[in-house]
Amino acid sequence: MIRPFMALRFPLALFLAFLAGQGAYAQEGEQEALEAKKEQLEEEIREINRLLLSERKQKGSVLDQMEALDQKISRQQQLIRITNQQSNLLNRRINANIRNISKLREDLEALKTDYAAMIQKSYRNRSKQNRLLFLLSSESWYQAFKRLQYMKQYTQFRKEQGEEIQEKTEELVVLNQNLSAQRKEKEELIAANRRVRDQLMAEIQNQKGLLQTIRQNESAYAAEIESKRREAREIEREIDRLIRSAIAASNRDSGSGNTSSSRFALTPEATLIASNFSANKGNLIWPVEKGVKKQGFGIYQDAVYPGIKHQSNGVIIATDEGARARAVFEGEVIAILAVPGGNKGVQVKHGNYISTYYNLSELYVKKGDKVEVKDELGEIHTNRSNGLTQLKFYLYRDATRLNPEDWIYRL
Repeated sequence: MIRPFMALRFPLALFLAFLAGQGAYAQEGEQEALEAKKEQLEEEIREINRLLLSERKQKGSVLDQMEALDQKISRQQQLIRITNQQSNLLNRRINANIRNISKLREDLEALKTDYAAMIQKSYRNRSKQNRLLFLLSSESWYQAFKRLQYMKQYTQFRKEQGEEIQEKTEELVVLNQNLSAQRKEKEELIAANRRVRDQLMAEIQNQKGLLQTIRQNESAYAAEIESKRREAREIEREIDRLIRSAIAASNRDSGSGNTSSSRFALTPEATLIASNFSANKGNLIWPVEKGVKKQGFGIYQDAVYPGIKHQSNGVIIATDEGARARAVFEGEVIAILAVPGGNKGVQVKHGNYISTYYNLSELYVKKGDKVEVKDELGEIHTNRSNGLTQLKFYLYRDATRLNPEDWIYRL
């Protein structure tokens, strides 16, 4: 009969193979996620180069150049970390493959040894006469039956061992091919990482040159910072004023009477829109068809003097000249924003959520218009002195500021 250890080996092997398969599947998923993040960062770097750091745009302010370089360096550092993670993951897969190859070779040698011994034994007892005598020497019909069953099992076992040797040989070939491909992939990752590091060093040198230029004329840099802060404060004060005015008007029209409230009194229709808007948190479309985030939401360090902190209550998205702002969700235009000495903006109400699109040179909508997702609201202004086309985007729930990065997909 079949030896007990042989009978137990197959379930254990299957269990180990299952665990190895699960580990490989998890690693494959991790590698795909890293590759997607890598592609995203590479696309962002290309867009920063195209929209913020092209030769024509570098003629703009030193502050703009400094901020753009800071962004690019940050993305490059993230890209290096991602490629390092990919390389480490490949290392783990290569080492696992090496261990699997070693184990397969051991198994193959053991199988071949067992099979050779079995063939030798079969050869010694190969004649039909020996098999017939083996059956006829049985002490009972039951024993003869058991011996016949044994002979059948033995023949089947020989066949299965031969097939297993073939399978393990083929598996070994595949693993060796995978190992070769993984080593090549790792070499390509290392080369890519080296190129990014070289680019990073070049950008850091450019940044040092800009820093030196700025520090030679700190008063001009400080004046530029203050000018940007003043412009941001004026825009945000006007946004806040228009939102509070819209809340008061909406509550007065709805008959709630609470015109001093900082929250909208919602109709059933507005409640549904607000609920749908909230359900899409993290998946709202970008307010431009194509672009790159130039400035995020919240407190951030100054690009030149890290000890100085700045506050951003929205996000700034750089895009192509002639690009149009588009509605991130269905809603109603509740206000047209016009800051003295500045450009135009549009406020769209989505239930009790309000999206604001500022720095438009031309408007395509007016107050009271109903808009659908992706509807064009206006053309984004292009600054002729630096060639930058930038949309300032803000998001509110009632009168409370929200971080657009939490709501717009991959912003």
